[in-house]
Amino acid sequence: MHPQVDSFFDPATNTISHVLRDPGSTACAIIDSVMDIDYAAGRITTAHADQLIAHIRDNGLQLEWLIETHVHADHLSAAPYIQNALGGKIGIGAQITVVQEVFGKIFNEGTEFQRDGSQFDALFQDGDTYQVGTLSVLAMHTPGHTPACMTHVAGDAAFVGDTLFMPDGGSARADFPGGDAGALYDSMQRILALPGDTRLFMCHDYGPNGRDIKWETTVAEERAHNIHLAGRTRAEFIAMREARDKTLAMPKLILPSLQVNMRAGEIPKDASGRPMLKVPVNGL
Repeated sequence: MHPQVDSFFDPATNTISHVLRDPGSTACAIIDSVMDIDYAAGRITTAHADQLIAHIRDNGLQLEWLIETHVHADHLSAAPYIQNALGGKIGIGAQITVVQEVFGKIFNEGTEFQRDGSQFDALFQDGDTYQVGTLSVLAMHTPGHTPACMTHVAGDAAFVGDTLFMPDGGSARADFPGGDAGALYDSMQRILALPGDTRLFMCHDYGPNGRDIKWETTVAEERAHNIHLAGRTRAEFIAMREARDKTLAMPKLILPSLQVNMRAGEIPKDASGRPMLKVPVNGL
């Protein structure tokens, strides 16, 4: 199958959200939605999410899934907001429970914060499949960037989250809690074992060396030209990745993103029920 994919770039976070359409029906899925935040002002708005909602309504589509490829550290998910408008189920990898355990401690969450993934409608194990209309989608566990990272393969399209970047962007960092450069290498090799003409859709792009923003490539292009993989052994990749990660600053939105995204996009509340975010001092 060759499903249609419509993509939406958010310049504030360099995130690409994708709408996957079933060729045989009006069913669709959203992969990696974005909720806008002005962190300095403590203000959340919905322009990017509203663009996705309008696209689905204008095209007469039926939203069946809101997929999170992982717990993002650089943007907030808009999944609950979109779900309230259009329906659909929110899904993520089953290893979300590991992420919730780690960051539940960092943010000093109480016992009311469930660490069993129950905030999500579906938890995918490696090899699980689910339907978007007549289109079957395979969930592949591809950890390394985070323990819960999944790649979703639908026909000749694969949504890789942060595991891979465009060939001139290389790979994701692996130094967050639960990350592992060796596991990341193995996951990328698993993605690159897909057929060479498989279309790969990125979650982020930063326009290296001033090029235009891009988010679609192929397995064959990544095999031949990925700057972090081509010509490198596993050991060489690990050494490169770990050295590079030591030079990287924390993402600007990591603190609000993790608190919200480990809750399936819901904003935490204080004891009085007001939306409230925490800043753990020296926690990361």
